[in-house]
Amino acid sequence: MTETIAEIVAAHRAGASTPAQTVARCYQRIRAHSDPAIFITLRDEAEAVAEAVALAARDPSLPLYGVPVAVKDNIDVAGLPTTAACPAFAYRPSKDSTAVARLRAAGAIVIGKTNLDQFATGLVGVRSPYGIPRNAMRPDLVPGGSSSGSAVAVAAGLVPLSLGTDTAGSGRVPAMLNNIVGLKPSLGLISTTGLVPACRTLDCISVFALTVDDAMTALRVMGVPDAADPYSRDRALATMTAPPVRLRLGVPRRDQWQFFGDQQAEQAYADALQRWTTLGAELIDVDIEPLYETARLLYEGPWVAERYLAIRELIDTTPDAVHPVTRAITLGGKGITAADTFAALYRLQALRRIAEPAFAAIDALVLPTAPTAYTVDEVLAEPIALNSRLGTYTNFVNLLDLCGLALPASIRADGIPFGITLLAPGGRDAQLARIGRLFHADTALPMGATGRMQPNLTPLDSPEDKDSIAIAVVGAHLSGMALNGELTTPGGRLVRATTTAPDYKLYALKGTTPPKPGMLRVAPGTGAAIAVEVWSLSPAAFGHFVGAIPQPLSIGTVTLADGAKVKGFLVEPAALDGAREITHFGGWRAYMAELAATG
Repeated sequence: MTETIAEIVAAHRAGASTPAQTVARCYQRIRAHSDPAIFITLRDEAEAVAEAVALAARDPSLPLYGVPVAVKDNIDVAGLPTTAACPAFAYRPSKDSTAVARLRAAGAIVIGKTNLDQFATGLVGVRSPYGIPRNAMRPDLVPGGSSSGSAVAVAAGLVPLSLGTDTAGSGRVPAMLNNIVGLKPSLGLISTTGLVPACRTLDCISVFALTVDDAMTALRVMGVPDAADPYSRDRALATMTAPPVRLRLGVPRRDQWQFFGDQQAEQAYADALQRWTTLGAELIDVDIEPLYETARLLYEGPWVAERYLAIRELIDTTPDAVHPVTRAITLGGKGITAADTFAALYRLQALRRIAEPAFAAIDALVLPTAPTAYTVDEVLAEPIALNSRLGTYTNFVNLLDLCGLALPASIRADGIPFGITLLAPGGRDAQLARIGRLFHADTALPMGATGRMQPNLTPLDSPEDKDSIAIAVVGAHLSGMALNGELTTPGGRLVRATTTAPDYKLYALKGTTPPKPGMLRVAPGTGAAIAVEVWSLSPAAFGHFVGAIPQPLSIGTVTLADGAKVKGFLVEPAALDGAREITHFGGWRAYMAELAATG
């Protein structure tokens, strides 16, 4: 049975299943599915299972504890070739991309590398020498691209999570065409270190999942600033709370709708807007002509030169190694001048200013993810024009520094999935998620092509919880530990289990009863991610709790893996005399488990 991330992690923590068993089932599903075009490289099963076995000795509070993940094959995974769907370009990286490293640190197990439109150029999923992945919903349709294999792998229930990329819509169009969630984060939120660039100034690593909550779990793990990436930005994710009572959603004026004659898609969009109205949203007309003009800049302007720059050496010396359509598009950037570039940048800045007031008046813009869908045969017969149509509502998003969340909306009478995308200015990822999860749940659609219905939504904090204070605990106050009652008795509530940023070291303090750890802040990036739990206390309970903390512990500000800063336990260096460093355990629970095992 296909499981969500939340279900997998819960089963592992409860002992109902193990990471090794979950990984083995994943491989069984892949063999049974028998579509060789989904994965370009499948990791050796014995190696993946061995990693899962080793993971079982780590802290089960890891947010992705034992979750199988597939990775688009333009993102580096140590030891597996990166091809970008071009055999002549392939290389074998010695280290993980930053995004993959963060997933693994959070407990995820990489299963393999997925197919894509070569060099991430395309929205169709048919431009690969490794074959065309079959659309999970209707095999004659294109799977969408460029993240074709990643979307199909999730929709078919082979993995619950995959990484794609999104420059012009590659993390959203395949999501719609396969009836799954596609999360395109704010620019710079997920590091692109270890990503083969398409347009380096616009590239995003994106997330495919079966539910919005699952996608956000992955985003919180990866959305941390990276000093090695000059395009990384410190855009801390907000906590997801219940949607606003008065939800204002922008929609394009009716005369600006574009569906290229697809009346079923047009009706599906109208039905989706009616669903929003039923959910209590106020729909506000927005002039989206500036968005259409921005979209035209992407392929008619100088950003094509970035695609050429990314593969210049290969395409200039061995042009036949590049897919004919990809080659034709990319070589279009070769003759762009500096004057052309600055003219486009000036116009883009003007369009950004024009678009800003519209977004200031709404919580999100609701657009079709794509205006229609095409069969493989149709796209092969007319590869560039039909690909361009699929990007009607996506090509402008990164140019305008927007974040996006693609959601399933309906399955048409002809079996073609239809989806919508929520858009907002960069930095509002959590806001889109808290809105979008309600819409997706209300559709009551099955998840992807798995036939499974969506699980019940977990309630979010209400706006009235805003006065509560979050505190990260690392040792004896963890769930089930000796001092946890000091949190539960005054009404404390467990918000989530997560890890810190890799800026801390952990020590077992000497002579404490019950045994306690000390977490020491070190220079950014020179420590490790330490497992913590974040609890919520009322201001009065927090004050009482802090007042009872004995030396040598103290409360300071702790940076979490998602960049959020909360109050938490820290220790001063002077208190570590005689303490044992236990950083390598990754958390207090794993250390205590070893003590119990060794007596």
